[in-house]
Amino acid sequence: MGAQKKGASRASEEPVELAHVPLQAILLADSFTTKFRPITLERPKVLLPLVNAPMISYTLAWLESAGVEEVFVFCCAHSKQIISYLDNSDWFSQPNFTVTTIESHDSVSAGDALRLIYERNVIHGDFVLISGDTVSNMSLTQVLQEHKERRKKDSNAVMTIVIKRSKPSQITHQSRLGTDELFMAIDPNTKQLLYYEDKADHAKGSIYLDKLLLADKSSISLHNDRQDCFIDICSPEVLSLFTDNFDYQHLRRHFLKGLLVDDIMGYKIFTHEIHSSYAARIDNFRSYDTISKDIIQRWTYPLVPDVKFFGDSSTKLERQGMYRASGIGQSRSAQIGPFTVIGNGTEIGDNSKISNSVIGEGCSIGSNVSIEGSYIWDNVTIEDGCKLRHAIVCDGVIIKSGAVLEPGVVLCFKVMIGHQFIVPSYSKVSLLQQPIKQDSDEELEYADNSTGIAEISPLTHALNISNGETANRQQETQCWPTSELGTGGAGYVWSVCEGGHDEEWRHSVAPIPAEKLAEVIQAAEDDLEFAQDGSSLPPSGELKLDSNDSDYDVDSRDDSYFENEVEATFVRAVDENIKVENVILEVNSLRLSYNKQTADCAGAIFYSMMKLALETSHSLAVDLVQATTKVITKWKGLLKYYLSDIDEEIEVIMKFEDMCLESAKEFSPVFEKILYQLYDQEVIQEEAILRWDDEKTYADESDKIFVKQAETFIHWLREASEEEDE
Repeated sequence: MGAQKKGASRASEEPVELAHVPLQAILLADSFTTKFRPITLERPKVLLPLVNAPMISYTLAWLESAGVEEVFVFCCAHSKQIISYLDNSDWFSQPNFTVTTIESHDSVSAGDALRLIYERNVIHGDFVLISGDTVSNMSLTQVLQEHKERRKKDSNAVMTIVIKRSKPSQITHQSRLGTDELFMAIDPNTKQLLYYEDKADHAKGSIYLDKLLLADKSSISLHNDRQDCFIDICSPEVLSLFTDNFDYQHLRRHFLKGLLVDDIMGYKIFTHEIHSSYAARIDNFRSYDTISKDIIQRWTYPLVPDVKFFGDSSTKLERQGMYRASGIGQSRSAQIGPFTVIGNGTEIGDNSKISNSVIGEGCSIGSNVSIEGSYIWDNVTIEDGCKLRHAIVCDGVIIKSGAVLEPGVVLCFKVMIGHQFIVPSYSKVSLLQQPIKQDSDEELEYADNSTGIAEISPLTHALNISNGETANRQQETQCWPTSELGTGGAGYVWSVCEGGHDEEWRHSVAPIPAEKLAEVIQAAEDDLEFAQDGSSLPPSGELKLDSNDSDYDVDSRDDSYFENEVEATFVRAVDENIKVENVILEVNSLRLSYNKQTADCAGAIFYSMMKLALETSHSLAVDLVQATTKVITKWKGLLKYYLSDIDEEIEVIMKFEDMCLESAKEFSPVFEKILYQLYDQEVIQEEAILRWDDEKTYADESDKIFVKQAETFIHWLREASEEEDE
């Protein structure tokens, strides 16, 4: 007995070494959405190519780099394709990185998936919850630390969501990813999420928050300029909450919003905002296009085409953002433009032009072909004289000579487009017939594991297209109607469901047409005329809090905020090379929203132009003048649109004076040279400069600094004016 006591005492004195709990992640490989139909009826979304690799590779590569040690990949529909891909990849053999698949054919939602994972009892601590269509390069260290520290103080802090600043369009009320404008209320001190709404009714002109949100808080921050990155840090209780409540199906619509309004259990959700890092989810074709461009422009580094973050990469980065694989065949007369990726084994014929596009492996592109802003996947044949603009073309498609794909077209696997046939904008073409019954995003996208489609024709099912059988192509297509797609064409053009036309252009890879933007602006103006309070749904910081005692109206419609909005619009136009007419539509929308005059627009645009020039690398004053001249040359059409009379031109000169004295003093020594450029490029007229000079006649000396600097130039203008009068 004594020996036993002595041993027990020694054991109690020795430090207990806690077992290492690996950082785990749940990766949902099913998107539970219909936005990528009909493509996803044949292949799971996470296996669709993103630049030069499947989407899920980007997600797994990031999880591995971020320190996650164990990933559970949940797959339902097309599970055999996903498991086969992982089997044939290196993901099952990475050191210190375990990938395990969990397969289910009964789950119809993310909620069902998480309930099944809870039953398997494989999660043993805090975990990362993510979908397999997410691209990121952020570090998890800080957000994990914040989450764990909150948990020590408050066990009800069960979830932290990652957010990022992203200003939505004032016209379409959607982000650059094509997602709806998101409204959030956040406690600025604790970062607790208090309100989340991504389906706001803009016709009402207001959002109302329960006054109880302010009951124990000194203030709250209201935002419409934050993007949900769909990266969540969760405590194990999250899984049990799904098990306890079978009404939780959708992660945001049901679970997150359910916890926010549940004042009985007291569970809390917090936010973590990233700034310099990248994180975004591919939710629709527009976000597919946006994120692809971000990858090509290296915002996602090191997850870029020329870095071997998975497998082997023979792709090399060249000038102007061009990426080429080593084994391509390109005619000397073919032109490859900037921000283009060309895959291995692709052949490009004489006088063909490709720009801002991704071309997959093994493609054959004929002569005199034009491809702009498009995504061509593997083993595609494009014959001579074809034109493609802002389209998606899946594996194995054949486009016969002279055919045209108008913006927004999606051609699914092995479709054939006939000779000189024009495929109308936003058409979706598939070898599969359109289902009689189409599910919405509230329902499961898939019905069964083999074909991934319910209620399709027996002929389609017999072809086993989704299983990738390689039967003779001619035999497969003999029974397909050719009239829909021209001579030699094969496939069905899917019709757009009622009320779905707006979704087509909002979510397409094609830029939103100017006429559609004009329609939206006109509709907004009509709503303003009939609205009782004459308002539209306000921008960030102007939401109304519902209170019986008083109205909490946080008003941010001041001049500086308007300038920030215009500047954000201008910067986006520069980054995405948006046409001037489309920028004008967006600025006009802001002008209506803030009740501003055209002179206000001109001042804000001029400020944005000068700030862009100032941010351009320069070491000498002459470099700054050159940079400013380039900006003026490119964007003078936008500025001149809002300069309808001499008074507005004078306002721009005075705006420039203020900048030189306050926010942009680097322009002070070159004021005269910039003023001359504005005159020389016919932005500012001679009369405006002379009147500005006249108005300074009786001003204080301190207000004549730049008039004196430009004295020689002004004198020259007066002499020229007098000669003309004579």
